[in-house]
Amino acid sequence: MTASSLSVPPRPLAGQVIAVSGADQGYGRLTAAALARAGASVALIGQSTETLSSLASRLEQQGGTAFPIQADVTVVMDWLSAQERILELFGQLGGIVHVADRRTQTHFTALSEGEWMELFNANLKSSVAIAQIIARRLNGTWLTLIGPHLDDTDVQVWPQRGALEGLVRHAWRGGVRANLILPARASSGDETLDAPVSDTVVALAAPGLAHLSGTVLDVPLPDVPKLRVPEMPYL
Repeated sequence: MTASSLSVPPRPLAGQVIAVSGADQGYGRLTAAALARAGASVALIGQSTETLSSLASRLEQQGGTAFPIQADVTVVMDWLSAQERILELFGQLGGIVHVADRRTQTHFTALSEGEWMELFNANLKSSVAIAQIIARRLNGTWLTLIGPHLDDTDVQVWPQRGALEGLVRHAWRGGVRANLILPARASSGDETLDAPVSDTVVALAAPGLAHLSGTVLDVPLPDVPKLRVPEMPYL
């Protein structure tokens, strides 16, 4: 065995087509860029056409393959339409990274029914719907969920996190390979600080880990530095 045979391929995900939801912000944007750098063809799914197009252009300039698709993944027909578009373009969909980390600053005691339903639709309903569509139509497509942040400890987050854990642990019963990533905190917008999340997504997408399913991975992250306001000289 030579040293070169032990080296990591520079584009380990070459040939894979991967869809990323919420690619216009936060962890979706971060992981989409990391997957493209690793060689995957990435479908950038989100609601901000301008942001998605800008990201796709930047990734293409860096040698990646990415294309924007505007869709609201909380609406099943929107997701199905996006999925059909991907299949038309590439003839396959190897994996889906679904960002299900919507959170609220409203305390549990003040949470309205409308706010709860927004969380439910964004994090739970969409995740179950995508898993079901994979089971029905996409044999062999894997699913990685990025779930509620571990620093969110208010009452309403626990049933969400628990339901997502149950979904990935038992998705195999429907023939779906699914895993859940739980970041320590919300995205900072800094690729270096948030890299452990994107690194984990890329690792799970690698063919060598295709056997791994039903796992819940807590991802530690460095604290986000607090900005210091520079002292102003007295006038």
